[in-house]
This record gives sequence, structure tokens and C-alpha cells, in this order.
Amino acid sequence: MMVPKATGARAGLALAACLIFGLPAAGAPLQSAGPLYEHYRLTLEPGERTELLGPLFYHEEKELMTTWAFPGLMSDMADRSVDSEEFHLAYPVLTYHRFGGEYRFQILQFLSFAGGRTAAETNVSRFTLFPLFFRQRADDPALNYTAVFPFYGTLKNRLFRRETRWILWPLYAKTVRGGSTAPVNANEFVAPQNRVLQTRPGEITTHNFLVPLFHWRRGDGLRGWQCWPLTGHEHKTVTYRTNLADEVEAVGGHDHFFALWPLFFHHRTDLGTTNAGFQQVLLPFYSVARSPARDATTCLWPFGLTLVQDRARRYREWELFWPLVLFARGEGKSGNRVLPFFSVIRRPGETRSIYAWPFYHGVHLQTPALDRQRHRFLYFLYSDLTERSLETGHTRRRTQAWPLFTARRDFDGRRRLQVLSLLEPFLPNNESVERNLSPLWALLRSEHNPRTGAASQSLLWNTCRLETSPTSKKISLFFGLFRYQSGPEGTQWRVFHVPVASSRKGRRPGA
Repeated sequence: MMVPKATGARAGLALAACLIFGLPAAGAPLQSAGPLYEHYRLTLEPGERTELLGPLFYHEEKELMTTWAFPGLMSDMADRSVDSEEFHLAYPVLTYHRFGGEYRFQILQFLSFAGGRTAAETNVSRFTLFPLFFRQRADDPALNYTAVFPFYGTLKNRLFRRETRWILWPLYAKTVRGGSTAPVNANEFVAPQNRVLQTRPGEITTHNFLVPLFHWRRGDGLRGWQCWPLTGHEHKTVTYRTNLADEVEAVGGHDHFFALWPLFFHHRTDLGTTNAGFQQVLLPFYSVARSPARDATTCLWPFGLTLVQDRARRYREWELFWPLVLFARGEGKSGNRVLPFFSVIRRPGETRSIYAWPFYHGVHLQTPALDRQRHRFLYFLYSDLTERSLETGHTRRRTQAWPLFTARRDFDGRRRLQVLSLLEPFLPNNESVERNLSPLWALLRSEHNPRTGAASQSLLWNTCRLETSPTSKKISLFFGLFRYQSGPEGTQWRVFHVPVASSRKGRRPGA
């Protein structure tokens, strides 16, 4: 799916334009030929772009990236810096992604093929017809699996579980996920019941019968069972894990019990730690939670009163008609909420504001490195996001008004404006949408690069185009039928691609 280099592609496209329009191919490189062909340099970064028939086709060549597309139909992007490729057909219907030796091909997220050599140097191929058929084959036989839903099957490292098995689902299903290191006797796992159900140390295994009515769970200091929604119980001892700093830390245990779900719960949490606590819930009458760090009491949930005293984060909170009314005071949280009229909640480094919900919603986040503010009116109708680096003082901004425009400015000061903007406010920074669909409705494009001083404006898919730089200026009207160009060498006018007037600047003495 790779495309030819820019020079070859441009030569072929220019030759086609010459043949159709009867224009001479010799002489200066062809820049424009009516609505069929337009070639220009990119404004925001080094590279060139060729467009055919307005928004129907474009070819773009950057330093290490090549892109071509029939917007709305298909596109291909190859990035040689990381050896990756993306091909889309009728996006998002069919997509193909390759990164190094790994690849993934899928149709509407249901039918997919994947494979290649993974980071573990294992060659893997995978086929999925979601959710009916799953198959994987690898150099390591331990990674092989086949599953036919709902009859029988095994999955490995899929669906957020290390292993998943089922037989005549929902009659029986088994899931396995990794745990921390539990201080348990290894002989526990050779007990007859654990051998039959294949429970292994270092894992948490859940056996489900008539999903989700019955389950039995063992492993990693944990034992539990449930007969949902009647009753269930689960107990876990203290376990240990290695954190990102390569230090061993304790993971608190718990003891959970419910009856007539969701009416009654009794939980004991963080057992074996300094913050051991409990919670008891009898809906809708009361909910009580107590721990050294936090106390919470609710009467007649969700319409009654909730009182919270958070000693760890140092604040008190009163709620009524959850989540409509809230008042909080303290260092860790403060503010008032009476929805839909207003809500202003402040936490360290964060302020969230709502006025006349859903008319206005604002968020202000601040970290040691970044100050981020976003203002939204009627959710996606208008959005203004500003991010300022506290280290450099540079600012990045994205303003969107659906369906009118999207305007961007990055930390380097490069600016881009697009009119119209039909999907971009809903899927910001989605490169696939920008590559496959945006060219179809981009009636106006305006770009400016402060580092090079270059700027460009394109109206109605280059019907009118203006390019400026510190040393030159180019104007193209009606797809290049009327052109003006000025530069260090002089100026030139062309009408229907025929030079009609030109002037050269005089040479300096001694040149």
C-alpha cells in the first residue's frame, strides 16, 4: 500500500493535467491546472502537497511521512521514522494498521486479523469475528487458543483477563486475572477442589455458573462466592505488589457481603492497613462508612441528606437530592452546587464550574508543568481549550464551534483555521478523521507558521489560494486560471496559464 515518492507522483499527476488541459509540460514545473491539479508547499512544516479535483484526491509528502487519500473513500499513511503504516477504506468501515512487524486488519471492529512478531519475539497471528469466533496461533504453543461463542472456547490475554474460558455460555465461564503476591500456603492450591477447578497461585480464578447468577472465586489470598441477587460473600487477606519505584508495598484486604442486591451491603475495606474501615448500606434507608481517613453518612438515599468528613483531604461536605445539591468547605474541596442553576467546586489544582446546565461548563486544571482551561457552551456547540506551559510560557489553544469552524494554535505558535468542522468538535485530535473526512467539508483553510513567516489561505478547495512568505507572494484565482507571483526575481502575471506581464528587479552593482 506504499505510494511512490513525491517527485514521481507529482510528475504523473502533472502529466495528466497537461494532457487533459492541453498545457505544455516543458518549462517551469506546473503548479496549477484548472480544477484538476494543484501543487504547493506545506505551510506549517516542510513538505509538499498535490490535490486533484478539489477535495477528491490529495498526495502529501513530508520529510519521513507519505500520505495519499481519496477523502471519504480510502487513504494510506506511511511513517518511515517509526516504520508504520495505516490504510483506511470507507473509514471507519475497514482499517489496516502496521507497526514494525505487527499488524491489525479489521472491519467495523467485528471482523479482525492481527499478527506479527511481538515485543516478546513471538510470531503471533490472530483472527476475530467478534463476538462469535476467536482464534490465535503463535510460535509458542502455550499462546494458542480457539473459541466459538457461546459453545466452547478459550481466550488468553483478551477482554482484560489473562485467561477466559466458557462452555455453553452462560452455563459455565471461567476467568483468570493476575494478582499480587499473597502470603498463603502453597499446599492450598493442591487441595482436591482447587485441582479440579485449576486454581493456581499468583492468580485470581473465578468460576461462573449460569452467568451472572452463581460464581466461586479463589486465589491470591482471596475466597468468595455469590448467589446473585440473593447473597454473596468475599474475603481477601493482605497481599503485596511491586510498585513503579520497584518497591514492595502492601495491598489491603477486604471482607464483602451482600444480601438482596442492591438493597443490603456490609463491607470491610483496607484490612491490615492503617486505614481499615467499613461500610454498611440498607437502601433506601441509610448508608454509613467509617475509616480513619473518611466518614460518610447518608439517610434516605438518593433524595436524603449526606454528610461527609474527609480527614485525609481536609474538607466537609453536605449533599441533598444527590447529585443536585452540594456544599463543601475545607482545604481539599470547597464550593457550592445547586443544579441546574450553578455549580462551582474547587480542589487543589482544579476548579469545575457549571452555570445554567447544560449551557456552560468550565474546567481549570493546574499542575507544576501545565495550566489548562476549557470553556464549553452546550457541550460540543462551542469549546475553547487553552493550555499554557508553566516552564516555557508557551500557549496551545483549540477553539471549535460546531459545525462552523475549528481553530488551532500549537506551542510553537503555528496556527490553523478550518471552516466547516462537522466531526472535529466531537472527535478532537483524531488524525483519521482529519485525513479521511475533513477535506470533504473544509471550505476554507488558513495556516500561518511564525518560525518561517509563511502563511496560506485556501477557499473552496483552492478555487482561490493565497501564499505569502517574507520574500514572496502567490495569488491563484479560479484554480490558477489567473495567477500572480512576486519574489526576489520580480513579478509575473498569468492568465489561462499564459504569461501576460512580468518584471524583473534590477541587479545590484557589482553583482
